[in-house]
Amino acid sequence: MKILISGGGTGGHIFPALSIANAVRRRCPDAKILFVGALGRMEMERVPAAGYDIEGLPVAGFDRKRLWRNFGVLWKLWKSLRKARRIVREFNPDIAIGVGGYASGPVLKQAQRRGVPTLIQEQNSYPGVTNKLLAPKADAICVAYGGLERFFPADRIILTGNPVRKDLEECRLSPEEAKRELGFDPGKPLILSVGGSLGARTVNEAIAASLPLIAEKGAQLMWQTGRYGADHFREVAKEYANVKADTFITRMDIAYHAADLVVSRAGAGTISELQILGKPVILIPSPNVAEDHQRHNAEALSSVGAARMILDRDAVAELSGEISELLDSPEACRDLSARISAMAMRNSDEQIVDKIIDIIQQ
Repeated sequence: MKILISGGGTGGHIFPALSIANAVRRRCPDAKILFVGALGRMEMERVPAAGYDIEGLPVAGFDRKRLWRNFGVLWKLWKSLRKARRIVREFNPDIAIGVGGYASGPVLKQAQRRGVPTLIQEQNSYPGVTNKLLAPKADAICVAYGGLERFFPADRIILTGNPVRKDLEECRLSPEEAKRELGFDPGKPLILSVGGSLGARTVNEAIAASLPLIAEKGAQLMWQTGRYGADHFREVAKEYANVKADTFITRMDIAYHAADLVVSRAGAGTISELQILGKPVILIPSPNVAEDHQRHNAEALSSVGAARMILDRDAVAELSGEISELLDSPEACRDLSARISAMAMRNSDEQIVDKIIDIIQQ
């Protein structure tokens, strides 16, 4: 069995891709798996570190604000299509899987041209342009939200959920044990703030503005600042004994289990992790993503009472109030936890592998 997996750019694309590959390897140890990513993006490091081969394409995203810059983007796309055609021809996969991200489009397009079966894994509640263009010729489209018949052929949609990292579910620490492991007081509430590996400026600014309130409530904060502005926000955190600020949290499994409340962007992968773990969350969707998909993701939860949502423009002014209300109301947190947990779709990676094998054996 030869499987080509393309996409990446962010952890939200890479982690599902690796979860699918790991599930294939568990089921079919002799399967040959090749990844295709975008040169210079994080998959070029993360995928080899996970033990898989990867090829890079010189592809880049379109600049929607400065259209004149897209001449170079089109040149890179042409070169990427040529390289993707060579990769598909030489690797000769039994199936090509696209998880979203810049590299996914050229690879799946060339696979479809050569008659290779394709499967799309769409993480978001509002799909991007590339997946909408590829969907008519895809053999299957695995999704995490209902109602996507508006965008995709209904007879090829399979509701599987998003694959999540196995270590999150395998962690057996109690919240108190997890807090001790991270150096926090197990008897006090802990807030976890995550904005992605690069960081989210608005989330960090809103957290910084909320620090006095968090201290006043006797709560604790584990703050992943990301790379951008990390030095500044770590200096701000030093003024508070109840706060630990790090550029990146390596043991997210322990951090999630320790958290009583999460503040986060609304990436599809993060939301799936929060659903699996049943964590009450305040979502601050990024406005700087294609098709405003993070707002659609957040609304899919907030509209049914499974999360609180604050728009990016309101976050600095409103976050402390939301935190205060939830810290004062354990009942509200329990309700959020129950509702988000009810949305969880488990064993997504295994369901996707079932479909991959089914397509190959047809």
